[in-house]
Amino acid sequence: MSSTITRTDFLVRRDALHETSFWEVPVEPAALKDGEVILKVDSVAFTANNVTYAAFGEAMHYWDFFPAHDGWGRVPVWGFGDVVASKCAGVKVGERFYGYYPMSSHLTVSPVKCSPAGFMDGAAHRRELSPIYNTYVRTTTDPGYSADGEDLQMIFRPLFMTSFLIDDFLDDNDYFGAAQLVLSSASSKTAFGVAFLAAKREGVKVIGLTSPGNVGFCEKLGCYDEIVAYDKIQSLDAGTPTVYVDMAGSGPVRRAVHSHFADNLKFSSSVGASHWDDMGSNKDLKGPRPTLFFAPAQGQKRAKEWGNDKLQAKSAAAWAAFISQAKDWITVEHHTGRNEMEAVYRATLDGKVKPSIGHILSF
Repeated sequence: MSSTITRTDFLVRRDALHETSFWEVPVEPAALKDGEVILKVDSVAFTANNVTYAAFGEAMHYWDFFPAHDGWGRVPVWGFGDVVASKCAGVKVGERFYGYYPMSSHLTVSPVKCSPAGFMDGAAHRRELSPIYNTYVRTTTDPGYSADGEDLQMIFRPLFMTSFLIDDFLDDNDYFGAAQLVLSSASSKTAFGVAFLAAKREGVKVIGLTSPGNVGFCEKLGCYDEIVAYDKIQSLDAGTPTVYVDMAGSGPVRRAVHSHFADNLKFSSSVGASHWDDMGSNKDLKGPRPTLFFAPAQGQKRAKEWGNDKLQAKSAAAWAAFISQAKDWITVEHHTGRNEMEAVYRATLDGKVKPSIGHILSF
């Protein structure tokens, strides 16, 4: 096999997300164990969703997928990687896989359950983690893959699956008896994915909350019945039974929503943390206690009830309808190298990324 590979990691201090570093680790292809594979990470998307992974890294075990040293973490991202070394019969050098990667130049995996569709990483430290994040899809057999659609797939596909499962969870529970859905961080891709799907349901009004500067962008999407700035929450009808899906994670916004709707708030779901630095406390909130939404749990429930084939077919049909419109909602920008990678990370962490821009990173 080839000579030593230098793996570069972009590291984030787990308890201080603005503190970053780059770390180089030698990887010896010749030292691969039987069944192991090295993937070169080609390109990945970075969105507010990845900030949520970092913000909830401890609570939701996101840091556990790609361990780092001494209190540092590698933020998980979605993208494409190419096999550069393999001692696994089911995975060949040169093959390309879509999946869950670290912000690193390379990833060593231990493929199990290899099939024409792809494989799962069976590395010991990942065995107890959600299988949704451990699956790597072979591009040559993925019916939803196209080479010219890679950017949109990286940016939207993992977020849209969460959107799909949120919408399905709410419908599965008859919207908890609510007549309207309120989504914070309405300009985020996961939020407008939910709005796109919820807008197709009968009897549910879809309202987006956002910052004043993003009102125009959200209105142009066409999937919200109403867009309201955060400082105008009081303008909403407090007498309407409501479900709140919180993508922002902002403590003050959450408290304002709970205080305004009080007992007419039928369910409150915590999903994201785009306002990760302002999450606040849930103490003494009016209405229901916020419940953390974990997408893999709903996915596993539906896989058991419907079967995996039906789940994949339903989500694929929803994805096709969504992406046919969403492709016109953003402009993709590509960034290469350490400096640009760090700049996009910091801008996203600080909430300074325009919702109309999708960022693709490469080392």
